[in-house]
Amino acid sequence: MSNQIEPILQENKDRFVIFPIQHHDIWEWYKKQEASIWTAEEIDLHQDVIDWKEKLNDDERYFIKHILAFFAASDGIVNENLAENFVSEVQYTEAKFFYGFQIMMENIHSEVYSLLIDTYVKDETEKDKLFTAIEHFPAIKEKADWALKWIDSPSFAERLIAFAAVEGIFFSGSFCSIFWLKKRGIMPGLTFSNELISRDEGLHCDFAVHLHENHIVNKVPKDRITKILTNALDIERLFITESLPVSLIGMNAKLMTQYLEFVTDRLLVEFGCEKVYNATNPFDFMDMISLQGKTNFFEKRVSEYQKAGVLNKEDEKDKFSFDADF
Repeated sequence: MSNQIEPILQENKDRFVIFPIQHHDIWEWYKKQEASIWTAEEIDLHQDVIDWKEKLNDDERYFIKHILAFFAASDGIVNENLAENFVSEVQYTEAKFFYGFQIMMENIHSEVYSLLIDTYVKDETEKDKLFTAIEHFPAIKEKADWALKWIDSPSFAERLIAFAAVEGIFFSGSFCSIFWLKKRGIMPGLTFSNELISRDEGLHCDFAVHLHENHIVNKVPKDRITKILTNALDIERLFITESLPVSLIGMNAKLMTQYLEFVTDRLLVEFGCEKVYNATNPFDFMDMISLQGKTNFFEKRVSEYQKAGVLNKEDEKDKFSFDADF
């Protein structure tokens, strides 16, 4: 599979100036992302500190700490792929804008995860282990190694698929588990930041789908896409049901597996593939959530995060929705 004849990768002498817009669809994706900007300073953790001490048990604290450790490491890996590969490879200026902005958003996510660990965990030795999770926790290392393997892939198109899997599948069990905690009305800073980050990652995943489906000439064969995504699911299933089992926070591991299969099927369909699992969404609390953040949580505050005037209309196409019929 050659990168050489991909128009998006061919040298573009006009790449230094954004106007006139050449690829309006990609520009719209960039503006969508720009409209969603938020910062770590907007997350209020005062109540979380109280809830951490008074409303969580040891198993729940263990689970949250290791989910955050995974997230903190994985955002750095996503950024490495963006900085080392995608930003320099793509020659469409609009795509460079998108990936450049995504790097900043991933930086914010990484800062928030580190801030959450720093706020919740007071023991310095434990904190250091969590900040260096890839070195200390085999289950986290396995997921990190899978993503790092794809950074070195010579195929741009396959890397698009793989990092859609990272952001659309590897993150989905962890996102879902934190939304589960939201049902209890606890840890509002954690659950609010989770909502914002899951919305951002959904947009990044959708953008990968859009680029592959609309701007890649040599598309990855459907059987290869299916293999990459189902392989990612197998690793995520093991992680969230055995290595760091959701049973620690009272979730049903079988239902979580079904949920992951549902999400994977959805992503397969987005890439034009056949569903593998034919799974339905078992979690009613996820019905109103899409990875794009069709949110009704913390409605008053969330409304502030789509910057006024950046988007004039909400584009309903290309939604990676968890509650869509397909």
